[in-house]
Amino acid sequence: MKALGLPFSAAVRVGDMLYLSGALGNLPGSLTLAEGGIEGQARQTMNNIGAVLRFCGLDFADVVKCTIMLADMAEWAEFNKVYVTYFAPERLPARSAFGCNGLALGGRLEVECIARYS
Repeated sequence: MKALGLPFSAAVRVGDMLYLSGALGNLPGSLTLAEGGIEGQARQTMNNIGAVLRFCGLDFADVVKCTIMLADMAEWAEFNKVYVTYFAPERLPARSAFGCNGLALGGRLEVECIARYS
């Protein structure tokens, strides 16, 4: 699965593991970021991840690890409010989060995931 003609795959399967490239809050089929600041981009980012998972025959219950990159760590709590709505409370994946600058498209966040086929 190619990512909008960019020089990387949206996801790569290796055995029973699926490695998803970092996802941004861009609108489907475009390089335009969703409106609504961190909340709007967080929701769109997670929806974009969900679309890749579904295309590959998985869903959020199959995600085992996420890496979160935030343009501003002060938005961590706002991101978390959106993030937790995509996972069952008893099935949260392992996770790392860190602040960075210079995210693609000027995004507020990027999320990278690893999922497992059962």
